[in-house]
Amino acid sequence: MKIAVFGLGYVGTVTAACLAARGHDVWGVDIDDHKVAMISDGRTPVLEPGLGELVADAVARGALHATVSVADALAGAQISLVCVGTPSAPSGGTDLSFVERATEEIAQALAASPDPSVMHAVVVRSTVPPGTVDDVVAPVLAASGARVGTAMCPEFLREGSGVADFFDPPFTVVGTSDPAVAELLSSLFRFLDQPVRVVAVRTAESVKYACNAFHATKVAFANEMGRVLRPLGIDSREVMALFCEDHRLNISPSYLRPGFAFGGPCLPKDLRSLLHLARMNSVDLPLLSGTLSSNELVLADVVNRITAEDGMTVAMLGLSFKMSSDDLRESPSVRLAETLFGKGYNIRIHDPVVKPSQLIGTNRRYVESRLPHLQHLLADSPAEALEGADTAVVSSSDETVIAALIAARPTRILDLTGGLGRTVESLPGYEGVGW
Repeated sequence: MKIAVFGLGYVGTVTAACLAARGHDVWGVDIDDHKVAMISDGRTPVLEPGLGELVADAVARGALHATVSVADALAGAQISLVCVGTPSAPSGGTDLSFVERATEEIAQALAASPDPSVMHAVVVRSTVPPGTVDDVVAPVLAASGARVGTAMCPEFLREGSGVADFFDPPFTVVGTSDPAVAELLSSLFRFLDQPVRVVAVRTAESVKYACNAFHATKVAFANEMGRVLRPLGIDSREVMALFCEDHRLNISPSYLRPGFAFGGPCLPKDLRSLLHLARMNSVDLPLLSGTLSSNELVLADVVNRITAEDGMTVAMLGLSFKMSSDDLRESPSVRLAETLFGKGYNIRIHDPVVKPSQLIGTNRRYVESRLPHLQHLLADSPAEALEGADTAVVSSSDETVIAALIAARPTRILDLTGGLGRTVESLPGYEGVGW
C-alpha cells in the first residue's frame, strides 16, 4: 500500500525505510529541504547502523520517496504515519505544535479532494500524552469532510539498534476504536509475524510513557546502587549482574547496570511529560520525581570528582548520549563538557561517530545552544584528544578508544561505561564511575 510518513527525523526515517524494505510505497514528508534532498539522493539524514543501506536500496528501487508536498504524499495513500517531534515545553509538558501542524496539513490536503468511498487512516507514532489523538488530532481531521480514521501506534526504537527493533519489536500496539483502522494496521504490520494488540487509544498513548519511565527509573536505580556501594569497596557491576539473574522478580537486565546518567531524546522528555501530567491531575509521583533528581546527582558526582583533583586538561572520549549514535540531544556528556568548559577547563573531545558538519535539525540546534564552540574542541582521533590530558573521561568503548587509552596510559581514567575491559581497568589511575 502507499504510506505517507510525516517527519523525517529518527523515528520517521527508520519507519519509512523499513516499511519500504517490505514492499510498501513510502513517501516521507518534511519541511526541512535538506532532509528531503538527502533521502531523495539515497542518503539517510540520521545515523543508525544498517539504515543507510536500507534507504539507498529503497530509493534505488523506487519504493521510498521524500517530498515537502503533503498533497503529493497523500495522493492515493491509505495511511499517514505522524512521526514528528514532540519536545518538552518550558513547563515540562509536551509541545504538540508539530503534531498539530502535521494534522492540519493532512486535513487540508484531504479536504481538497475528499473521496468518501476510500478511508484514510491517520496514525500517530510520536510519543504524545493520553488524549492527544481523540482531543487534538481527531477533531481537526473530522472537519476535513473526508472519510478518516485515527489511531495511535507507539514505536519502540532504541537508537543504535532501531532497524533491528523495528523488525523485532517487544510488541505491536494499535490504539483505535475503529475496526477498519485496526484491520488496516494489522495488515500493514503482518510481516512482523507477531500479533497486533488492539487496545483503547489512551492505553496505546500511555504504554510508551510507562516503558520510558521504567527505563529511566532502572538507570537511576543502578546508579544509586553504584553510589552507595563504591565507598564500601564493592563492585556494583558484580552486584547488579547477580541481581539481574533473577528473571522472576527483577524482570530483565536492560538498563540495569551502573554507569553514567541517562539522557537522549526520549527518557528525560517523556519522564518530564509524565510528571507534568501528574501535576495537572494533582497526583504525586515521588519515585519518578526522585528519578530526575537522582540522575542529576550522577552528573554532579562526575563533575565533583574531576574538579577535586589537580589538572585542568580533560579528554572526553564519547559525546553522544549513546554509542553508535550521533544524537546529542540531552546527552549528559554534552552537559558535562558544557559545565567543565564553564569552569575553565581545557576540553578536548573525540567521538567516533559525531561529525558536526553532518548534524542537522533539532540535534544540531541542541548542541549549538550548549556548545556553540564544539568545532574548536574536537580532536580527529582519541590519541589526539588524550595528548597532554590530565584526566580522560570515557563514555565510549569503541575499539579505537580502548587502544588509545592503552597506548597513552593517561594519569587518570574515569570510566563512565563499565565496558572498557580488564586491560584498561588494570591501568594505574583507572576509576569506575560507580565501582
